[in-house]
Amino acid sequence: MYDKIITVSTLNSYIKKTLDNDFILSNSKIKGELSNVKIHSSGHIYFSLKDYSSKINCVMFKSNTYSLTFIPENGMNVVVSGRISVYEKEGVYQLYCNHMEVDGVGDLFVAFEKLKKELEIEGLFDENRKKSLPLVPKKIGVVTSNTGAAIRDIINVAKMRNPNVNMLICPTLVQGINAKDDIVKSIEKLNSIDDIDVIIIARGGGSIEELWAFNEEIVARAIVKSKKPIVTGIGHETDFTISDFVSDKRASTPSQAAEIVVPTLSQIEEKIQVLKNNMYISMERRVHQEKRNIDLYEKKLELNSPENFVVNQYNNVDKYKHILEAKIKSKVEKEKSEISNKYNLLTAHNPLNVLNKGYSLIYDNKNNVIPDIGELKKVKEVRIQLKNGESNFIIEEKGEF
Repeated sequence: MYDKIITVSTLNSYIKKTLDNDFILSNSKIKGELSNVKIHSSGHIYFSLKDYSSKINCVMFKSNTYSLTFIPENGMNVVVSGRISVYEKEGVYQLYCNHMEVDGVGDLFVAFEKLKKELEIEGLFDENRKKSLPLVPKKIGVVTSNTGAAIRDIINVAKMRNPNVNMLICPTLVQGINAKDDIVKSIEKLNSIDDIDVIIIARGGGSIEELWAFNEEIVARAIVKSKKPIVTGIGHETDFTISDFVSDKRASTPSQAAEIVVPTLSQIEEKIQVLKNNMYISMERRVHQEKRNIDLYEKKLELNSPENFVVNQYNNVDKYKHILEAKIKSKVEKEKSEISNKYNLLTAHNPLNVLNKGYSLIYDNKNNVIPDIGELKKVKEVRIQLKNGESNFIIEEKGEF
């Protein structure tokens, strides 16, 4: 029997022609869930279409994207129209999509949005609850697989930026049904180590299914509970997980996570210089402020010195002296006026003044005024006072008038 030997290129070309000539495969409408969507800078869109058990790689060239009425995102259920063909160079078949329309949202995408909304309402995404990163970490804990590209990227970038950086790798499952529990254990373990200053959680890119461990609620809450700040570098730039939203800082890739956490030596020197300058400025301001305070206290002491107080008291004494003298003078004048008035009143009512009119006062030997004739008859000796003097007389009774 003769076996015809053909080249790989001939084989791939034959398969391509076979698929291209199949009516069903060249005019297909396929329903599935979008996964691993990448919108290239060229305008082409690369993605996978999957269902519960299978997936197929797809491409939509830029010329066909103009018919889109939405931006394709992971988790969307869509119906795509196109043809199945082979990429001869790689020997893989894929769906070349010329039209796409929304059919619904995938289960994983629904679960993602539901948990995201719940945690956001709870306040776990709020910036004011997130911890600050250390300026120069002494030791960095890394939660990732010890066999993936992510750990190599983190180590390379970190060592390139600062050869003296200390890192503690905590080998962790980052994919599969047990990954979520393993990630939580690694976070708790690194939190128990005193000299760990910051934690990086990282893994390389993948589909929503491959990254799903980082969308689990248990992982999100472990990140929030962490006493040490956490930086996430999960997937590629366009990949977002629940862990990214609750972390203290999100990096677009594992490499960028290392860049964020590990400052370069020049950055450290620059920061030291900035802090040094700030310290000098702060000290200078403090010195000037304290000098102003001293000047102010000197003025206060001057104003409140005992010497000034005594001088001011002399002025007050003089002031009160003048006031007192004025009040005494006023009081004396008032008293003089009152005495004068009383003197005039007494003078007006002085019984001795009656003597000027020819009247007299008769006193007995006991110096009592004799008011009537009956009393006069009882005495023998009297003193009579007239206006110009007084004299004693003997009473001789001659009889009644």
